[in-house]
Amino acid sequence: MNKTLSALATVIIASGSGAHARSGETPVLTILTYDSFVSEWGPGPRVEAAFEEVCGCDLRFRTAGDGAAILGRIRLEGPGSDIDIALGIDTGLTAAAAETGLFAEHGLSPALDVPGGGWSDVLFLPYDYGAFAFVHRKEDFPTPPGDFRELAESDARIVIQDPRSSTPGLGLLLWVKAAHGDEAESIWRDLSDNILTVTKGWSEAYGLFIDGEADMALSYTTSPAYHRIAEGDDGIAAAIFDEGHYLQVEVAGALAGSDTPELARRFLEFMTTDAFQSIIPTTNWMYPAVMPEGGLPEGFVVGDQPTKTLLFPPEEARDVRDMALSEWLTALGG
Repeated sequence: MNKTLSALATVIIASGSGAHARSGETPVLTILTYDSFVSEWGPGPRVEAAFEEVCGCDLRFRTAGDGAAILGRIRLEGPGSDIDIALGIDTGLTAAAAETGLFAEHGLSPALDVPGGGWSDVLFLPYDYGAFAFVHRKEDFPTPPGDFRELAESDARIVIQDPRSSTPGLGLLLWVKAAHGDEAESIWRDLSDNILTVTKGWSEAYGLFIDGEADMALSYTTSPAYHRIAEGDDGIAAAIFDEGHYLQVEVAGALAGSDTPELARRFLEFMTTDAFQSIIPTTNWMYPAVMPEGGLPEGFVVGDQPTKTLLFPPEEARDVRDMALSEWLTALGG
């Protein structure tokens, strides 16, 4: 989700109320994504300019909060939606998205650099990935917690996101489940005293951390790169956990009901090119799905990094999600 850290000012661009309206003879492509993607500092404005240079079209964004809300909007609008592409769900939700029957096969097979080797999903293509982590100020935690149990035993006040509305929140559920299996509910009970609040989405949670109202926020191992590169602040770090870190692979898919299917396919293909992928590291602050020709910017990867990563296959993520959510709600008294 993403995830552009400077999106905390909540400047949202929500253009395009009529997706398939035409300006003269210019075709319109409408993309539904999360708020921070189209913020002034996010990838959206640069992606829009770059694609419009080559497509002869008018690219418009609509927003639906966080990644889980994107899927909710697609389900609600159904086959009559004027959305052409959904951008911003992840592999924790792709199986559920496929079950809607609302997405079209992309027919593409680009070379990708996402973890796990080859990509076989015929409906969705990845555009970036990252590993979830609890971000903190170095001065507050010279020796940060090294796993979930140490976090629970600490005095850290943490903010997390609701897994019912947020892909990072769902990612945390799957992280705890992947790392601790049947002991997941016990982990959540132990963590319950540390949780300051549960927010609807990533931006709200990270804002509380930035404002000093929380000691840690669920974010990404790449989040400190923003502060280091964009702000010149090397005082924020990600706590590295021995259990490993759960991966988020963010994807986009074209709607089967799109009025401009060839244009939608062109965008998905464009999404894997250097023109798009070179924008991702310093706007969405995630790893690009295809490494740009210039590589990652200097200072993007600094300090300790996860030595182990975790990721449920999409179908397994779908199957364990309800149980993990029930455990979370029970432990937190929801």
